[in-house]
Amino acid sequence: MLSQDLIKAALQKALSTGADYAEVFAEHTDSKTISMVSSKVDKIEDAVISGVGIRIFKGLRCVSGSTSSLLPEAVLACAERVAGVLNDTPIISNVNLTERIFGDIHPIKVVPVSVANSTKIDYLREAYNAAKEYNEGISQVTGSFLDVDHKILIANSEGLFAQDRQIRSRIRIQAVASKAGENQTGSSSPGGRVGMELFDLCNPKEVGIEAAREAMVMINAGYINAGNMPVAIENGFGGVIFHEACGHSLEASSVAYGNSQFAGKLGTQIASAKVTAIDDGTIPNAWGSINIDDEGTPSRRNVLIENGVLKSYMIDKFNGRRMGMESTGNSRRQSYAFTPTSRMTNTYIAPGNDSDEDIISSIEYGLYAAKMGGGSVNPVTGQFNFAVSEGYVIRNGKICEPVRGASLIGKGSDIIMNIDMVGRNLLHGQGMCGSSSGSIPTNVGQPLIRVSSITVDVKRLVSP
Repeated sequence: MLSQDLIKAALQKALSTGADYAEVFAEHTDSKTISMVSSKVDKIEDAVISGVGIRIFKGLRCVSGSTSSLLPEAVLACAERVAGVLNDTPIISNVNLTERIFGDIHPIKVVPVSVANSTKIDYLREAYNAAKEYNEGISQVTGSFLDVDHKILIANSEGLFAQDRQIRSRIRIQAVASKAGENQTGSSSPGGRVGMELFDLCNPKEVGIEAAREAMVMINAGYINAGNMPVAIENGFGGVIFHEACGHSLEASSVAYGNSQFAGKLGTQIASAKVTAIDDGTIPNAWGSINIDDEGTPSRRNVLIENGVLKSYMIDKFNGRRMGMESTGNSRRQSYAFTPTSRMTNTYIAPGNDSDEDIISSIEYGLYAAKMGGGSVNPVTGQFNFAVSEGYVIRNGKICEPVRGASLIGKGSDIIMNIDMVGRNLLHGQGMCGSSSGSIPTNVGQPLIRVSSITVDVKRLVSP
């Protein structure tokens, strides 16, 4: 993307006014989205993102800028603009770059850009038709297929020169069930850091059937009584509870400024002894995996919580300065136009020793959250609110009738203390996480867990 000579010149210019660190991040990303509505291809979108982001540090001060052009004059002008914010004597006199190749633990069998649109549409239509034909109550189906080829280059004044290529593919089906003038939705959206071999890992028909099944279950669902109760949260995307309610509070972007419920608590018990939580960007071909982060630091497996004790935060270079701690390989950004900061990769609660049967049978009356939906959290206080997209009443230790409109309300530091049973069957789910450095792919995961007490709120449909 950029020659080493140009990068060195840009770094020298960025350092010319007294910065003690400079970084160049170059990107070229090709992506394709194929959307389907009413059994027809609605649109095919091809997007190209290309540009350069430049950052400098001076102590605990950070200045960043970007340009959408890879031309030498544009890159050097960007470096000059960033440097212009400072007005000190140069500290670093010369930059020497050494290329590093960190390897790729995410092999790609079939690069999506090499495959015709018609083949991708065939997979999408197979999933679409399976959802539409599942039940006559399915009134609408929409679907999409996404493939991304993300190439990055990172160089800095410490001498690093590294590159990475991140290919991801994902299919998504959403089904709408209608009955008596009301609608309920179901969805399924598997993906990974894989190419077209995604469809060796998931059957398109099963993706469509799963979306339609959820919609039909929910259109016939009733309501649970609101209140505090035990809740069993299923594996896979159920891990979004930990991701949102606790994960963001363990990112250095919050911890470094004391804006986290877990700031200053390393080495203390913050969760039930049943809880071990991990962020691992090295899981082969996982949706949130990376070889190196967006500062060029190799990804790694970080144990955040071990048997309830806080062991580590997720740290980027800049916030690590404020904390006096090294980067953990968690610096991420949506694109060159965003300033990177600490973010999650594949974050999950590790398997425990409880059987799923024992977890369900231990609940006399409560909620089984089979699938979680979206939610929100305040990382300072840990207060969260999450929708349950598919839920069931647990009565006398058995999963009974489906319920709709339920949401879980609480505080992150409370919920992880109240996890008193953890199952054995770990599963991951795929999502996009939005924060100050943009939207990035992340995995969430867990086995089936039991929260001994949590507030279940219910929004009931009001008839006209």
